[in-house]
Amino acid sequence: MIAYFNCISGISGDMILGALVDAGVSLEALKKELSKLSVSGYELKAKKVKRGGLRATKVDVILKKEDRSQKSEVRRCKDIEKIIKTSSLSQEIKEKGLLIFKRLFEAEAKVHGEKMQDVHLHELGAVDCVVDIFGALIGLDLLSIDTVYSSPLNLGSGTIKTEHGMLPVPAPATVRLLKGVPVYSSGVQFELTTPTGAVLISSLAKGFGNVPEMEILKTGTGAGDQDFKGQPNVLTMIIGEKGEEEKREKGVTVIETNIDDMNPQVYEYVMERLFKEGALDVFLTQIIMKKGRPGIKLSVLCDDNKREKLIEIILNETTSIGVRFYRAERKTLHREIKSVNTSLGKVNVKVSYSGKKLKKDFPEYEDCRKAARKHNVPLLEVMKRAASSDKGQG
Repeated sequence: MIAYFNCISGISGDMILGALVDAGVSLEALKKELSKLSVSGYELKAKKVKRGGLRATKVDVILKKEDRSQKSEVRRCKDIEKIIKTSSLSQEIKEKGLLIFKRLFEAEAKVHGEKMQDVHLHELGAVDCVVDIFGALIGLDLLSIDTVYSSPLNLGSGTIKTEHGMLPVPAPATVRLLKGVPVYSSGVQFELTTPTGAVLISSLAKGFGNVPEMEILKTGTGAGDQDFKGQPNVLTMIIGEKGEEEKREKGVTVIETNIDDMNPQVYEYVMERLFKEGALDVFLTQIIMKKGRPGIKLSVLCDDNKREKLIEIILNETTSIGVRFYRAERKTLHREIKSVNTSLGKVNVKVSYSGKKLKKDFPEYEDCRKAARKHNVPLLEVMKRAASSDKGQG
């Protein structure tokens, strides 16, 4: 499913949690999952409020009085990593959380001129930030949302008081986190988009712009702290089923490695292992490496959650000592298998569509090969008859 965030008043961690709870995420289910993190001394509370005349849900992370000292703890990168890695959350959520916090620490380190391992996140590194970020990841997972989009972000303006003193709005870390993201300011003198909101939406959103094609199923509205005049301080989340175009657009991970010292017979076995473990495609490309040496580039396409397993296979089963990987987008036609009757028997045909218009059809090779052997006719003839029969039945 798709979630689209309409950020007319920016975005923050608590606004995302409010929108998720308003859309149907059980607060108790959220608390249960968050308890898998070794973070304590807080309460998660939700209430209905109005912002600019609109009803919304406000979710707050409230530190217990006796545990307010924790707000000065759990602030370095190594502390956050330990909490995440030792939790019993799903591996996918842990990996997403690690990447998000790494980006957050890197941004703070850059703007303050410090090393990443030395930087303190101040209030960002406190318990409420951990809960906001993992609460958002858990809530999206509970709603079965696999693709996130967002509108351009309203940043706000003015200044904000921090442990570093007065800083401009948007905060320097927020600006760095939103590189490449469309933003604007409506002139409200307030920090509308926080670093936590910025790192979450910039890490999770597939794109920023208009509402994507979808069938709307539900909505959720999360409230910010302030109630502004003339502008509702809310974050609206629209949830829906993917439209036909969206279903055929999907991000993939590309894994590559260059090899020039392996017995070519090994490639077949490696490719079989990779396909068995979920690779979408595996292919070899001849290349010329440094000093004119001939080599092979092994390329693998896979879903993001298969990446680590497939990299492990490559490093264990080949002579490669390292791989590179990156995200890529792909778009495919709608595909289905149809069984058609030919004078040589039934043959399966893979049919590809764009909307209702037939684009391409491909007779299945194995079916055609069996028919060619059985009837002692050329393989190309079987394939030709299968393609003609499909067009006739359509």
